[in-house]
Amino acid sequence: MSVHNTEIAEMFSRLAELLEIQGANPFRIRAYRKAAQTIEGLPHSVTSMLAEGSDLSALPGIGEDLATKIQEIVETGHLSLLDQVSSRLPGQLAELAKIPTLGPKRVKMLYDTLGIQDLKGLTQAARSGKIRKLHGFGPKTEEKILAETDKRSVTEQRITIRTAEEFAEPILDYLKSAKGVKDAMIAGSYRRRKDTIGDLDILVTCTQAKTIMDHFVAYEDVETVVSKGRTRATVMLRSGLQVDLRVVPEESYGAALQYFTGSKAHNIAVRSLAIKIGLKINEYGVFRGETRLAGRTEKEVYSHVGLPYIEPELRENWGEVEAGLHQTLPRLLTLNDLRGDLHVHSKASDGRFSIKDMALAAQERGYDYLAICDHSQRVTIAHGLDAKRLASQIEEIDRLNHTFKGFTILKGTEVDILEDGSLDLCEDLLQRLDLTVCAIHDKFNLPRAKQTERIIRAMDHPAFSILAHPTGRMINEREPYELDMEKIMDAAVERGCCLEVNAQPVRLDLNDRHCKMAKDMGVKVVISTDAHRTTDLDFLRFGVGQARRGWLEPEDVLNTRPLKELRKLLRRTSS
Repeated sequence: MSVHNTEIAEMFSRLAELLEIQGANPFRIRAYRKAAQTIEGLPHSVTSMLAEGSDLSALPGIGEDLATKIQEIVETGHLSLLDQVSSRLPGQLAELAKIPTLGPKRVKMLYDTLGIQDLKGLTQAARSGKIRKLHGFGPKTEEKILAETDKRSVTEQRITIRTAEEFAEPILDYLKSAKGVKDAMIAGSYRRRKDTIGDLDILVTCTQAKTIMDHFVAYEDVETVVSKGRTRATVMLRSGLQVDLRVVPEESYGAALQYFTGSKAHNIAVRSLAIKIGLKINEYGVFRGETRLAGRTEKEVYSHVGLPYIEPELRENWGEVEAGLHQTLPRLLTLNDLRGDLHVHSKASDGRFSIKDMALAAQERGYDYLAICDHSQRVTIAHGLDAKRLASQIEEIDRLNHTFKGFTILKGTEVDILEDGSLDLCEDLLQRLDLTVCAIHDKFNLPRAKQTERIIRAMDHPAFSILAHPTGRMINEREPYELDMEKIMDAAVERGCCLEVNAQPVRLDLNDRHCKMAKDMGVKVVISTDAHRTTDLDFLRFGVGQARRGWLEPEDVLNTRPLKELRKLLRRTSS
């Protein structure tokens, strides 16, 4: 059995939550959280690393004890310590602790006083008015809890694109290894690179359908075979992810791929074009009456209705069909267009590696530049840099730059936007930097007008370069704060600022619609990883996927520019 990194990280995160509810040693809790972050950020499977004889204790924040626990999970699929702690704290306490208005301490109080141990119990207690009577809660907190529980009870369970990748790519490789398989591709929202995925749809062409069906349901990660027919099967993986496999004829592969990639709205728009010229399009091909005209490739499906090939990321019926008819589809950004990363952290704040380590990792990836943007002093939990420490870091970067050829470390900071719109560092120091990545890390619940004004007031500062993770959302964890994005983007254009597409898979902020809004309004963006480890630099691909969904082309993105041009644009001048 192959255990995925996501599963190991989730066990450590769950253990940390439960230990905190128990009131365990904070250093022990922090160790498990750091281990979860390390495992989740690894570019390779821990199962594979152990099979190859790698020493996991050498990984940052792991050590011998945690390495032993990881090996236990890989070998048994369980963590005995987690089982022990869970047996003493029943129910869904770890999940409840992730609700924004709660946290471990409040969950413990709810469990001790009201016996609440799951979402259902929390909802019932909130609706009956019991929670507001507890010390430190009150009617407003109870109202927020109820709003959150109601939302979670009706929201479809979706996983991030990165988590989906961890399950999708191995099963695709497994299917491709089967005898007689010719084509195999994952369709659906995964292929369109949506930020969250509900399930996986895989299409295959092969010589023997029965052989591939048997091979599919025998995959080691399959927990339940929901159905298995001659050309279609559905399974549930251990993670709870549903995977559908369809075997299609080679002459219909392109039509099926176009159909099952979606989106539904896009497909309806394409079929409407076909109807107007007397054709019919379905998953089997393009037909005039009973005669098949096309279907082997997606390109020929589109061409029969007068369209060029439309990239999967654009297929949302946001105007791509009209653009195709008028030959105005964008030339979408690719990962190779990016020349550097403009938002990474070092161990000076809450990163895991030195500035030099991060720079070398960026250089290995072929980048021309990398911006070190450690947190400013306000973010004490992340060991934010005060003026003295930032000044020292500026000098360190200047020294390091003398050791590099054809590569430059840019001097930056992730500076907090305070509630009044001022920045968390003095102007003289900010002016010594190459760029500032300005961010909100508190007061998320300000009214829409006030939060919008807060950011616009910060943009008035001459040192303001980039608005980081503009809406503050954390996918499946925290809703975006209320903002008037049109006003924000108007202000950015007027002041020569730009907005970030944060490529962290749990952020992907700006979202796809805001990326398109930025393009339409003339706002330039940067795509950055917010990396805290060297391996996080690979998250750029998720930011590129988001940018492509928002129709962004290379000229819309600042970090496609060579360094000299980038420096000019970062000086608050319009492009």
